[in-house]
Amino acid sequence: MKVDIVLSDRQRREVEYRRQHARSRSQIAYRPVGVDIISSRARRPWNPYWSMYDRVLAAGIAGRRILVPGCGFGEDAIRLGLLGAEVYGFDISPEAIDIALTRAYRARCCIDLRVMAAEALDYPTGFFDGVVLVDILHHVDIAAAMAEIARVLVPRGLIIGNEIYTHSAAQRIRDSAPVTRLAYPLMRRWIYGLTAPDITDDEKIDEQEFDLVLKEISQPSVEYFGMMEGRLYPTRLTWPTRIDKLFMTAASGFAAKLASRVVFTGGIG
Repeated sequence: MKVDIVLSDRQRREVEYRRQHARSRSQIAYRPVGVDIISSRARRPWNPYWSMYDRVLAAGIAGRRILVPGCGFGEDAIRLGLLGAEVYGFDISPEAIDIALTRAYRARCCIDLRVMAAEALDYPTGFFDGVVLVDILHHVDIAAAMAEIARVLVPRGLIIGNEIYTHSAAQRIRDSAPVTRLAYPLMRRWIYGLTAPDITDDEKIDEQEFDLVLKEISQPSVEYFGMMEGRLYPTRLTWPTRIDKLFMTAASGFAAKLASRVVFTGGIG
C-alpha cells in the first residue's frame, strides 16, 4: 500500500520504526486476536488496558461508528468490531495496515482500514460516534490530532483512551545520570527480559501534553495507573500490580505525578 501524505520528521521516524517492527513481527498476521478482554466475566480493574475495555463495554458501542487511530496490527479494531461496532481504523504504516487487514479477514470481521496520518484525517465532519485511542497520542502532534478527532466526531461524541504517560518531574528523575547509567541498565532485563522494549524516541506524554487532550473533552473521567509497574517490576506480576493500583487510588491528587499510564473517557466538545 502507498502512503500518499506529506510526513514530518517525527512521522518519518515513526514510519521507519513501524516498518521495521512490522517486518520483524509479520507472523502476527496469522495469529488470532485474543478476545478474553471483551468476553471474560472475570475483570482486572488494576490493569489499565482491561480498565479501558471496562469503559468500552460500559459504553455499549454495538451499532455505533467507531474510529481507531493508529490501529497498528488491528487488535483493538477487530475486538471493537466483534462487539458489534462499525469500525474504521488507520495507521501511518502501510505494513501494519497490511497485517491488520489479514487479521481482520481471518477473524471474519469487516473493518475499514486505511493508511493515514492522525493530523490530517480523510473522513467527513461529524462522521463518527466515538473514538478509541490506544497508545497513539505520544506518536502524534497532539493539538493537531485532537482537533481532527473533534472535527470527525459527532457533537459530544464518545472518547475512550489509554495512554503511556509520565509527569515531567518523574521524567527528570528518569533522565538523570544515576538512573540512565546505573539503575535502568540493571532493571531493564528484570522488567523486559531479553527482548528490547517496544518504544521509540518519541514515547510518553507528560501532564502538559495530556492537558491538550483534556481541553477537547467534556466531563472527563481520568484514572492513573502504574507508579511501580513497568518501572520497578514487570507487568506480568499480578499481585504487585493490584497493590500498586490500591496505592495509586489512595494517592488521589498526587496520582498524576506518580503514574506511568492514564485511562480516560469523556465527550468531545
